[in-house]
Amino acid sequence: MTEADAEPGNAHPVRYRDCVRRTRTAVRLTGAAVRLTRYADLASVRAARLVGAARRWGPRLPPMVWDSLLPALLLLNIMTTRAPRELPVTVALTAALALPLVWRRRAPLTVFGTVAAVAFVQWLMDVQLPADIALLVALYTTAANLGRRGTLVAGAVVEGGALLACLRWAGEGAFLTLFLAVTAMVVASAVLGVNVRTTRAYLAALEERAARLEQQQDQQARLAVAEERTRITREMHDIVTHNLSVMVALTDAAVYAQHRSPGKATTAMLQISETGRQALTDMRRSLGILRTDEPDAERHPLPGIAQLENLADQMCAAGLPTHVEVQGGHTHIPATAQLTVYRLVQEALTNTLKHTPTGTHAKVRIRCSTETVAVDVTDSGPCPPLPGATPSGHGIPGMRERAAAYGGNVQAGPLPGGGWGVHTRLFLDSSGVASA
Repeated sequence: MTEADAEPGNAHPVRYRDCVRRTRTAVRLTGAAVRLTRYADLASVRAARLVGAARRWGPRLPPMVWDSLLPALLLLNIMTTRAPRELPVTVALTAALALPLVWRRRAPLTVFGTVAAVAFVQWLMDVQLPADIALLVALYTTAANLGRRGTLVAGAVVEGGALLACLRWAGEGAFLTLFLAVTAMVVASAVLGVNVRTTRAYLAALEERAARLEQQQDQQARLAVAEERTRITREMHDIVTHNLSVMVALTDAAVYAQHRSPGKATTAMLQISETGRQALTDMRRSLGILRTDEPDAERHPLPGIAQLENLADQMCAAGLPTHVEVQGGHTHIPATAQLTVYRLVQEALTNTLKHTPTGTHAKVRIRCSTETVAVDVTDSGPCPPLPGATPSGHGIPGMRERAAAYGGNVQAGPLPGGGWGVHTRLFLDSSGVASA
Protein backbone atom coordinates (compact mmCIF):
# COMPACT_ATOMS: atom_id res chain seq x y z
CA MET A 1 0.00 0.00 0.00
CA THR A 2 1.28 3.43 -0.98
CA GLU A 3 1.28 6.53 1.13
CA ALA A 4 -1.38 8.18 -1.04
CA ASP A 5 -3.68 5.23 -0.56
CA ALA A 6 -3.04 5.20 3.19
CA GLU A 7 -4.05 8.86 3.70
CA PRO A 8 -7.40 9.32 5.42
CA GLY A 9 -8.75 11.79 2.84
CA ASN A 10 -8.14 9.35 -0.03
CA ALA A 11 -9.74 6.31 1.52
CA HIS A 12 -12.20 5.86 -1.38
CA PRO A 13 -10.83 7.61 -4.49
CA VAL A 14 -12.77 5.45 -7.00
CA ARG A 15 -16.17 6.21 -5.48
CA TYR A 16 -15.41 9.95 -5.44
CA ARG A 17 -14.57 9.97 -9.15
CA ASP A 18 -17.81 8.09 -9.96
CA CYS A 19 -19.90 10.62 -8.03
CA VAL A 20 -18.28 13.52 -9.86
CA ARG A 21 -18.82 11.80 -13.20
CA ARG A 22 -22.48 11.10 -12.44
CA THR A 23 -23.08 14.66 -11.33
CA ARG A 24 -21.63 16.04 -14.54
CA THR A 25 -23.74 13.64 -16.62
CA ALA A 26 -26.89 14.68 -14.77
CA VAL A 27 -26.11 18.36 -15.40
CA ARG A 28 -25.61 17.68 -19.11
CA LEU A 29 -28.89 15.73 -19.31
CA THR A 30 -30.74 18.49 -17.48
CA GLY A 31 -29.39 21.10 -19.90
CA ALA A 32 -30.36 18.95 -22.86
CA ALA A 33 -33.85 18.50 -21.44
CA VAL A 34 -34.19 22.25 -20.97
CA ARG A 35 -33.11 22.87 -24.55
CA LEU A 36 -35.54 20.23 -25.85
CA THR A 37 -38.35 21.85 -23.86
CA ARG A 38 -37.51 25.22 -25.39
CA TYR A 39 -37.44 23.70 -28.87
CA ALA A 40 -40.82 22.05 -28.22
CA ASP A 41 -42.31 25.34 -27.03
CA LEU A 42 -41.00 27.10 -30.12
CA ALA A 43 -42.42 24.37 -32.33
CA SER A 44 -45.81 24.65 -30.60
CA VAL A 45 -45.84 28.40 -31.07
CA ARG A 46 -44.97 28.06 -34.74
CA ALA A 47 -47.61 25.37 -35.23
CA ALA A 48 -50.20 27.58 -33.55
CA ARG A 49 -49.22 30.45 -35.83
CA LEU A 50 -49.56 28.22 -38.87
CA VAL A 51 -52.99 27.02 -37.75
CA GLY A 52 -54.10 30.59 -37.11
CA ALA A 53 -52.85 31.69 -40.52
CA ALA A 54 -54.70 28.78 -42.13
CA ARG A 55 -57.89 29.79 -40.37
CA ARG A 56 -57.51 33.40 -41.44
CA TRP A 57 -56.50 32.84 -45.02
CA GLY A 58 -58.25 29.52 -45.69
CA PRO A 59 -61.74 30.94 -46.41
CA ARG A 60 -60.19 33.60 -48.65
CA LEU A 61 -58.53 31.11 -50.96
CA PRO A 62 -60.43 30.04 -54.10
CA PRO A 63 -62.01 26.56 -53.99
CA MET A 64 -59.78 25.46 -56.87
CA VAL A 65 -56.73 25.86 -54.63
CA TRP A 66 -58.15 23.41 -52.11
CA ASP A 67 -59.19 21.03 -54.88
CA SER A 68 -55.59 21.04 -56.14
CA LEU A 69 -54.17 19.69 -52.87
CA LEU A 70 -55.32 16.09 -53.34
CA PRO A 71 -53.90 15.73 -56.90
CA ALA A 72 -50.61 17.24 -55.73
CA LEU A 73 -50.37 14.81 -52.80
CA LEU A 74 -51.20 11.82 -55.00
CA LEU A 75 -48.58 12.78 -57.58
CA LEU A 76 -45.98 13.34 -54.85
CA ASN A 77 -46.76 9.95 -53.35
CA ILE A 78 -46.34 8.18 -56.69
CA MET A 79 -43.06 9.92 -57.51
CA THR A 80 -41.55 9.05 -54.11
CA THR A 81 -42.73 5.47 -53.72
CA ARG A 82 -42.54 3.89 -57.17
CA ALA A 83 -39.50 2.60 -58.96
CA PRO A 84 -38.05 4.80 -61.72
CA ARG A 85 -38.98 2.32 -64.44
CA GLU A 86 -42.67 2.49 -63.33
CA LEU A 87 -42.87 6.27 -63.13
CA PRO A 88 -43.99 7.10 -66.70
CA VAL A 89 -47.07 4.87 -66.59
CA THR A 90 -48.02 5.47 -62.97
CA VAL A 91 -47.51 9.24 -63.11
CA ALA A 92 -49.55 9.49 -66.31
CA LEU A 93 -52.42 7.44 -64.88
CA THR A 94 -52.32 9.29 -61.55
CA ALA A 95 -52.39 12.65 -63.29
CA ALA A 96 -55.28 11.51 -65.51
CA LEU A 97 -57.21 10.34 -62.41
CA ALA A 98 -56.45 13.21 -60.03
CA LEU A 99 -56.07 16.38 -62.10
CA PRO A 100 -59.72 16.46 -63.28
CA LEU A 101 -60.71 16.88 -59.63
CA VAL A 102 -59.51 20.48 -59.84
CA TRP A 103 -62.63 21.28 -61.95
CA ARG A 104 -65.05 19.01 -60.11
CA ARG A 105 -67.12 21.93 -58.73
CA ARG A 106 -67.63 23.49 -62.16
CA ALA A 107 -68.47 20.34 -64.16
CA PRO A 108 -69.14 17.45 -61.73
CA LEU A 109 -70.66 15.10 -64.31
CA THR A 110 -67.87 15.64 -66.86
CA VAL A 111 -65.20 15.14 -64.22
CA PHE A 112 -66.86 11.95 -63.00
CA GLY A 113 -67.05 10.53 -66.54
CA THR A 114 -63.39 11.35 -67.16
CA VAL A 115 -62.20 9.78 -63.90
CA ALA A 116 -64.33 6.66 -64.49
CA ALA A 117 -62.95 6.22 -68.02
CA VAL A 118 -59.35 6.59 -66.82
CA ALA A 119 -60.01 4.11 -64.02
CA PHE A 120 -61.31 1.58 -66.55
CA VAL A 121 -58.14 2.06 -68.63
CA GLN A 122 -56.09 1.54 -65.46
CA TRP A 123 -57.99 -1.71 -64.81
CA LEU A 124 -57.30 -2.89 -68.33
CA MET A 125 -53.57 -2.15 -67.87
CA ASP A 126 -53.60 -4.05 -64.54
CA VAL A 127 -52.05 -1.18 -62.56
CA GLN A 128 -52.98 -0.55 -58.95
CA LEU A 129 -52.79 3.09 -57.80
CA PRO A 130 -53.71 5.05 -54.64
CA ALA A 131 -55.23 7.63 -57.00
CA ASP A 132 -58.33 5.39 -57.26
CA ILE A 133 -59.66 7.46 -54.36
CA ALA A 134 -60.44 10.07 -57.02
CA LEU A 135 -63.44 7.92 -57.99
CA LEU A 136 -64.90 8.33 -54.48
CA VAL A 137 -64.28 12.10 -54.54
CA ALA A 138 -65.92 12.37 -57.98
CA LEU A 139 -68.89 10.29 -56.76
CA TYR A 140 -69.27 12.56 -53.71
CA THR A 141 -69.21 15.67 -55.92
CA THR A 142 -71.78 14.17 -58.29
CA ALA A 143 -74.12 13.26 -55.42
CA ALA A 144 -73.70 16.73 -53.90
CA ASN A 145 -74.58 18.59 -57.11
CA LEU A 146 -76.89 16.36 -59.15
CA GLY A 147 -80.26 14.82 -58.46
CA ARG A 148 -81.26 11.38 -57.28
CA ARG A 149 -81.09 9.78 -60.72
CA GLY A 150 -77.56 11.06 -61.41
CA THR A 151 -76.41 9.86 -57.99
CA LEU A 152 -77.80 6.37 -58.57
CA VAL A 153 -76.16 6.10 -62.01
CA ALA A 154 -72.80 7.31 -60.70
CA GLY A 155 -73.00 4.98 -57.70
CA ALA A 156 -73.79 2.01 -59.94
CA VAL A 157 -70.78 2.82 -62.18
CA VAL A 158 -68.41 3.06 -59.20
CA GLU A 159 -69.83 -0.11 -57.66
CA GLY A 160 -69.29 -1.95 -60.95
CA GLY A 161 -65.70 -0.74 -61.02
CA ALA A 162 -65.25 -1.89 -57.41
CA LEU A 163 -66.50 -5.34 -58.36
CA LEU A 164 -64.08 -5.59 -61.29
CA ALA A 165 -61.18 -4.38 -59.14
CA CYS A 166 -61.90 -6.92 -56.40
CA LEU A 167 -62.20 -9.74 -58.92
CA ARG A 168 -58.76 -8.95 -60.36
CA TRP A 169 -56.73 -7.78 -57.36
CA ALA A 170 -58.28 -9.47 -54.32
CA GLY A 171 -56.11 -12.10 -52.67
CA GLU A 172 -57.17 -15.69 -52.24
CA GLY A 173 -60.10 -15.86 -49.81
CA ALA A 174 -60.20 -12.09 -49.34
CA PHE A 175 -62.66 -11.21 -52.10
CA LEU A 176 -65.77 -10.85 -49.92
CA THR A 177 -64.04 -8.80 -47.23
CA LEU A 178 -62.42 -6.47 -49.74
CA PHE A 179 -65.63 -6.09 -51.76
CA LEU A 180 -67.68 -5.22 -48.65
CA ALA A 181 -65.08 -2.68 -47.54
CA VAL A 182 -65.00 -0.97 -50.94
CA THR A 183 -68.81 -1.05 -51.16
CA ALA A 184 -69.04 0.62 -47.75
CA MET A 185 -66.74 3.42 -48.95
CA VAL A 186 -68.82 3.86 -52.11
CA VAL A 187 -72.07 4.06 -50.13
CA ALA A 188 -70.52 6.45 -47.60
CA SER A 189 -69.33 8.79 -50.37
CA ALA A 190 -72.74 8.83 -52.03
CA VAL A 191 -74.63 9.33 -48.74
CA LEU A 192 -72.29 12.12 -47.69
CA GLY A 193 -72.84 13.90 -51.01
CA VAL A 194 -76.62 13.52 -50.75
CA ASN A 195 -76.55 14.92 -47.21
CA VAL A 196 -74.53 17.91 -48.39
CA ARG A 197 -76.99 18.54 -51.22
CA THR A 198 -79.97 18.25 -48.85
CA THR A 199 -78.38 20.58 -46.31
CA ARG A 200 -77.55 23.07 -49.04
CA ALA A 201 -81.13 23.00 -50.33
CA TYR A 202 -82.49 23.37 -46.80
CA LEU A 203 -80.28 26.38 -46.10
CA ALA A 204 -81.28 27.93 -49.43
CA ALA A 205 -84.94 27.43 -48.54
CA LEU A 206 -84.37 29.05 -45.15
CA GLU A 207 -82.63 32.01 -46.75
CA GLU A 208 -85.43 32.40 -49.28
CA ARG A 209 -88.01 32.19 -46.52
CA ALA A 210 -86.14 34.76 -44.43
CA ALA A 211 -85.92 37.09 -47.42
CA ARG A 212 -89.63 36.60 -48.14
CA LEU A 213 -90.54 37.26 -44.50
CA GLU A 214 -88.37 40.37 -44.49
CA GLN A 215 -90.09 41.58 -47.65
CA GLN A 216 -93.51 40.88 -46.12
CA GLN A 217 -92.53 42.76 -42.98
CA ASP A 218 -91.42 45.70 -45.09
CA GLN A 219 -94.71 45.62 -46.97
CA GLN A 220 -96.69 45.43 -43.75
CA ALA A 221 -94.69 48.31 -42.32
CA ARG A 222 -95.38 50.40 -45.42
CA LEU A 223 -99.07 49.50 -45.27
CA ALA A 224 -99.17 50.41 -41.58
CA VAL A 225 -97.48 53.74 -42.31
CA ALA A 226 -99.92 54.45 -45.15
CA GLU A 227 -102.89 53.48 -42.97
CA GLU A 228 -101.67 55.67 -40.12
CA ARG A 229 -101.08 58.53 -42.52
CA THR A 230 -104.61 58.14 -43.87
CA ARG A 231 -106.04 58.07 -40.36
CA ILE A 232 -104.16 61.21 -39.33
CA THR A 233 -105.20 62.96 -42.56
CA ARG A 234 -108.83 62.04 -41.98
CA GLU A 235 -108.70 63.21 -38.37
CA MET A 236 -107.02 66.47 -39.34
CA HIS A 237 -109.60 67.07 -42.03
CA ASP A 238 -112.49 66.56 -39.64
CA ILE A 239 -110.95 68.62 -36.85
CA VAL A 240 -109.70 71.53 -38.96
CA THR A 241 -112.75 71.73 -41.25
CA HIS A 242 -115.29 71.62 -38.45
CA ASN A 243 -113.56 73.96 -36.04
CA LEU A 244 -112.57 76.48 -38.71
CA SER A 245 -116.12 76.51 -40.07
CA VAL A 246 -117.47 77.13 -36.57
CA MET A 247 -114.85 79.80 -35.85
CA VAL A 248 -115.61 81.59 -39.14
CA ALA A 249 -119.34 81.58 -38.40
CA LEU A 250 -118.77 82.83 -34.85
CA THR A 251 -116.40 85.52 -36.09
CA ASP A 252 -118.99 86.78 -38.59
CA ALA A 253 -121.60 86.85 -35.83
CA ALA A 254 -119.26 88.74 -33.47
CA VAL A 255 -118.45 91.34 -36.14
CA TYR A 256 -122.15 91.78 -36.88
CA ALA A 257 -123.11 92.16 -33.21
CA GLN A 258 -120.15 94.18 -31.91
CA HIS A 259 -122.01 97.52 -32.18
CA ARG A 260 -125.64 96.47 -31.65
CA SER A 261 -125.10 93.84 -28.93
CA PRO A 262 -121.64 93.94 -27.39
CA GLY A 263 -122.58 91.17 -24.95
CA LYS A 264 -123.39 88.71 -27.73
CA ALA A 265 -120.19 89.68 -29.50
CA THR A 266 -118.19 88.95 -26.34
CA THR A 267 -119.93 85.59 -25.97
CA ALA A 268 -119.15 84.74 -29.59
CA MET A 269 -115.48 85.64 -29.13
CA LEU A 270 -115.26 83.46 -26.03
CA GLN A 271 -116.76 80.57 -27.97
CA ILE A 272 -114.19 81.17 -30.72
CA SER A 273 -111.43 80.91 -28.14
CA GLU A 274 -112.91 77.73 -26.67
CA THR A 275 -113.31 76.20 -30.12
CA GLY A 276 -109.65 76.97 -30.93
CA ARG A 277 -108.43 75.36 -27.71
CA GLN A 278 -110.59 72.30 -28.37
CA ALA A 279 -109.14 72.07 -31.89
CA LEU A 280 -105.58 72.20 -30.54
CA THR A 281 -106.38 69.46 -28.02
CA ASP A 282 -107.89 67.25 -30.70
CA MET A 283 -104.90 67.80 -32.96
CA ARG A 284 -102.40 66.87 -30.23
CA ARG A 285 -104.35 63.74 -29.43
CA SER A 286 -104.68 62.70 -33.07
CA LEU A 287 -100.98 63.18 -33.75
CA GLY A 288 -100.00 61.14 -30.68
CA ILE A 289 -98.04 63.98 -29.10
CA LEU A 290 -100.26 64.21 -26.02
CA ARG A 291 -99.19 61.55 -23.50
CA THR A 292 -101.72 59.62 -21.45
CA ASP A 293 -100.11 60.70 -18.17
CA GLU A 294 -100.71 64.40 -18.81
CA PRO A 295 -103.69 66.14 -17.13
CA ASP A 296 -105.20 67.09 -20.51
CA ALA A 297 -105.81 63.42 -21.27
CA GLU A 298 -108.15 63.18 -18.26
CA ARG A 299 -109.84 66.56 -18.83
CA HIS A 300 -110.38 65.92 -22.56
CA PRO A 301 -111.17 62.25 -23.23
CA LEU A 302 -111.95 60.96 -26.70
CA PRO A 303 -115.24 62.50 -27.87
CA GLY A 304 -118.15 60.11 -28.13
CA ILE A 305 -121.90 59.92 -28.16
CA ALA A 306 -122.13 61.72 -24.82
CA GLN A 307 -120.37 64.76 -26.31
CA LEU A 308 -122.92 65.16 -29.13
CA GLU A 309 -124.94 67.57 -26.98
CA ASN A 310 -121.90 69.85 -26.65
CA LEU A 311 -121.42 69.60 -30.40
CA ALA A 312 -125.05 70.60 -30.93
CA ASP A 313 -124.63 73.61 -28.62
CA GLN A 314 -121.52 74.61 -30.56
CA MET A 315 -123.40 74.40 -33.86
CA CYS A 316 -126.29 76.40 -32.41
CA ALA A 317 -123.86 79.13 -31.39
CA ALA A 318 -122.45 79.14 -34.92
CA GLY A 319 -125.93 79.70 -36.39
CA LEU A 320 -127.15 76.16 -37.08
CA PRO A 321 -129.89 75.11 -34.64
CA THR A 322 -129.26 71.40 -34.00
CA HIS A 323 -131.30 68.83 -32.09
CA VAL A 324 -129.78 65.55 -30.89
CA GLU A 325 -131.81 62.45 -30.05
CA VAL A 326 -130.16 59.29 -28.70
CA GLN A 327 -132.22 56.09 -28.46
CA GLY A 328 -130.91 53.15 -26.45
CA GLY A 329 -127.97 52.89 -24.11
CA HIS A 330 -124.52 53.60 -25.48
CA THR A 331 -122.31 52.67 -22.52
CA HIS A 332 -121.51 49.24 -24.01
CA ILE A 333 -120.22 50.75 -27.26
CA PRO A 334 -116.40 50.93 -27.36
CA ALA A 335 -114.64 54.27 -27.41
CA THR A 336 -113.40 53.84 -30.98
CA ALA A 337 -116.91 53.24 -32.30
CA GLN A 338 -118.24 56.21 -30.33
CA LEU A 339 -115.44 58.37 -31.80
CA THR A 340 -116.51 57.22 -35.29
CA VAL A 341 -120.11 58.20 -34.57
CA TYR A 342 -118.98 61.59 -33.27
CA ARG A 343 -116.80 62.27 -36.32
CA LEU A 344 -119.59 61.24 -38.71
CA VAL A 345 -122.06 63.59 -37.06
CA GLN A 346 -119.45 66.34 -36.86
CA GLU A 347 -118.64 66.09 -40.57
CA ALA A 348 -122.32 66.01 -41.58
CA LEU A 349 -123.14 69.08 -39.48
CA THR A 350 -120.05 70.91 -40.78
CA ASN A 351 -121.21 70.32 -44.36
CA THR A 352 -124.65 71.60 -43.45
CA LEU A 353 -123.17 74.69 -41.82
CA LYS A 354 -121.01 75.46 -44.87
CA HIS A 355 -123.51 74.73 -47.64
CA THR A 356 -126.91 75.87 -46.29
CA PRO A 357 -128.25 79.38 -45.77
CA THR A 358 -129.23 80.99 -42.47
CA GLY A 359 -132.35 79.57 -40.89
CA THR A 360 -131.57 75.94 -41.66
CA HIS A 361 -132.27 73.42 -38.87
CA ALA A 362 -130.44 70.11 -38.33
CA LYS A 363 -131.49 66.98 -36.53
CA VAL A 364 -129.29 64.12 -35.31
CA ARG A 365 -130.77 60.75 -34.40
CA ILE A 366 -128.66 57.94 -32.90
CA ARG A 367 -130.18 54.49 -32.39
CA CYS A 368 -128.03 52.12 -30.32
CA SER A 369 -128.54 48.38 -29.93
CA THR A 370 -126.44 45.45 -28.88
CA GLU A 371 -125.07 44.77 -32.36
CA THR A 372 -125.52 48.01 -34.37
CA VAL A 373 -125.40 51.78 -34.13
CA ALA A 374 -127.52 53.73 -36.63
CA VAL A 375 -126.69 57.37 -37.38
CA ASP A 376 -129.09 59.77 -39.16
CA VAL A 377 -128.30 63.44 -39.75
CA THR A 378 -130.88 65.54 -41.62
CA ASP A 379 -131.34 69.23 -42.31
CA SER A 380 -134.04 71.47 -43.73
CA GLY A 381 -131.86 73.36 -46.18
CA PRO A 382 -132.48 73.62 -49.91
CA CYS A 383 -131.42 70.81 -52.21
CA PRO A 384 -127.78 70.82 -53.36
CA PRO A 385 -126.77 70.74 -57.03
CA LEU A 386 -128.14 68.08 -59.34
CA PRO A 387 -127.08 64.44 -58.73
CA GLY A 388 -124.86 64.46 -61.83
CA ALA A 389 -122.51 67.03 -60.32
CA THR A 390 -119.24 65.75 -58.94
CA PRO A 391 -118.80 66.55 -55.24
CA SER A 392 -115.55 68.20 -54.21
CA GLY A 393 -113.58 67.76 -51.01
CA HIS A 394 -112.84 64.76 -48.79
CA GLY A 395 -115.79 64.93 -46.38
CA ILE A 396 -118.04 62.18 -47.68
CA PRO A 397 -115.15 59.87 -48.76
CA GLY A 398 -113.70 60.23 -45.26
CA MET A 399 -117.09 59.37 -43.75
CA ARG A 400 -117.27 56.27 -45.94
CA GLU A 401 -113.81 55.18 -44.81
CA ARG A 402 -114.77 55.55 -41.15
CA ALA A 403 -118.00 53.61 -41.63
CA ALA A 404 -116.27 50.87 -43.66
CA ALA A 405 -114.09 50.06 -40.64
CA TYR A 406 -117.29 48.82 -38.93
CA GLY A 407 -118.86 47.18 -41.97
CA GLY A 408 -121.13 50.12 -42.74
CA ASN A 409 -121.76 52.36 -45.72
CA VAL A 410 -122.68 56.03 -45.86
CA GLN A 411 -125.75 57.06 -47.82
CA ALA A 412 -125.96 60.79 -48.49
CA GLY A 413 -128.50 62.56 -50.68
CA PRO A 414 -131.56 64.79 -50.86
CA LEU A 415 -134.67 63.87 -48.89
CA PRO A 416 -138.08 63.43 -50.54
CA GLY A 417 -139.66 66.28 -48.58
CA GLY A 418 -136.71 68.62 -49.02
CA GLY A 419 -133.43 68.97 -47.28
CA TRP A 420 -130.40 66.70 -47.10
CA GLY A 421 -129.82 63.48 -45.18
CA VAL A 422 -126.87 61.32 -44.21
CA HIS A 423 -127.45 57.76 -42.99
CA THR A 424 -125.10 54.98 -41.92
CA ARG A 425 -125.15 51.89 -39.73
CA LEU A 426 -122.16 50.53 -37.82
CA PHE A 427 -122.08 46.81 -37.03
CA LEU A 428 -120.68 45.50 -33.73
CA ASP A 429 -120.22 41.95 -32.52
CA SER A 430 -121.34 40.64 -29.14
CA SER A 431 -118.20 41.85 -27.38
CA GLY A 432 -118.59 45.39 -28.62
CA VAL A 433 -115.83 45.47 -31.20
CA ALA A 434 -115.95 46.02 -34.91
CA SER A 435 -116.93 43.06 -37.02
CA ALA A 436 -115.01 44.30 -40.04
